[in-house]
Amino acid sequence: MRLTILGGGGFRVPLVYGALLGDRAEGRVSEVVLYDLDAGRLTAVTRVLAEQAAGVPDAPRVTATADLDEALRGADFIFSAIRVGGLQGRADDERVALAEGVLGQETVGAGGIAYGLRTVPVAVDLARRIARLAPDAWVINFTNPAGLVTEAMSRHLGDRVIGICDSPVGLGRRVARALGARPEEAWIDYVGLNHLGWVRGLRVAGRDELPRLLADPALLGSFEEGRLFGPDWLQALGAIPNEYLHYYYFNREAVRSSRQAERTRGAFLRDQQAGFYAEAHDPAGSALALWDRTRAEREATYMAENRETAGAGEREAEDLSGGYEKVALVLMRAVARGERTTLILNVRNRSTLAALDAEAVIEVPCLVDASGAHPVAADPLPGHATGLVCAVKAVEREILAAAASGSRARAVSAFALHPLVDSVTVARRLVDGYTAVHPGLGYLR
Repeated sequence: MRLTILGGGGFRVPLVYGALLGDRAEGRVSEVVLYDLDAGRLTAVTRVLAEQAAGVPDAPRVTATADLDEALRGADFIFSAIRVGGLQGRADDERVALAEGVLGQETVGAGGIAYGLRTVPVAVDLARRIARLAPDAWVINFTNPAGLVTEAMSRHLGDRVIGICDSPVGLGRRVARALGARPEEAWIDYVGLNHLGWVRGLRVAGRDELPRLLADPALLGSFEEGRLFGPDWLQALGAIPNEYLHYYYFNREAVRSSRQAERTRGAFLRDQQAGFYAEAHDPAGSALALWDRTRAEREATYMAENRETAGAGEREAEDLSGGYEKVALVLMRAVARGERTTLILNVRNRSTLAALDAEAVIEVPCLVDASGAHPVAADPLPGHATGLVCAVKAVEREILAAAASGSRARAVSAFALHPLVDSVTVARRLVDGYTAVHPGLGYLR
């Protein structure tokens, strides 16, 4: 089985390859094709993968290419993890937004809109090319903003593109641990959009254990989201929000913390990864050991400003080992081998949430088998959550319309309609600021 990774020089690719090395079942991935425009990054990552595979019998063969058509032809699965504009683009997104006093995070608020406007045209071109060159391939999308990009690609690939994210997986795991349950034996009732969802129930042996958690402030304070949001707020919500909702519920604090930081998250990762890729070419050193050290620092500092603002402390050791690569592997197994499973994924809504149309991509538990991912019926969200989901989905639709038409007015609407951008005047200045620093937004007129 052939897996093509778009963005094959990306820092997290060794996580995916490591998961593949642990898969010994029949019908596993036998060939990995890395595609990237940056030859230096491809070389560095290929060195890491070679060290990972050392001594592993029948390790998947790795090839690297800068020819997109060559990478796509013959692929059974295509893993999309591209970053349009690189980490410098992410740092610029943060800087322009913070200068206007609004959030610059890469998937939430102004930064997420700017990233979406840059990424959607590229993702659409990829989807069209995949439909032509690899029509039978399944596309697993991890490119951010994951829900938006998956929806853009689904207009050309239908249900053969599935979005994944490790955030709901980590949240469900932490809630289960807090309740003394084994995560693999728990059913997580999770509904929303990517980076905008809520755990509304956790069933073990048919019994919903979440009310027991919500009734116990000490238990709520025992895991990351409890410390991040505070037990009182979680009890008021009657649910456990995805960590990214901290940017909505504590927006002023998040913006203030970001403005006061020595470097934004994007700038930190840009500098950190530049050091990694420079050092990884040294033949005298271990590229894998260097990657491990860099990854540990990256994971330990994830959402550090939010945790500092809330007094949430350091991340727990169990949450430093990634997660999305495990979701991707289980998803590929289910589709390729017919191994039925349940995963929280980004898929088209169909009739799952009545407040949204059938084509809207949402993030919900899905039954996965050889025919793809099928969203499980869900109870309606409470009014406050429905309002937020509908508002953000409306913003996503404006981004898609702007990307399709090149309309600057639709881009302004995307910013102005977002709950975390509080002024049409600011929205216009944001479009001016982003088009000035991102040549890829030159299509907006």
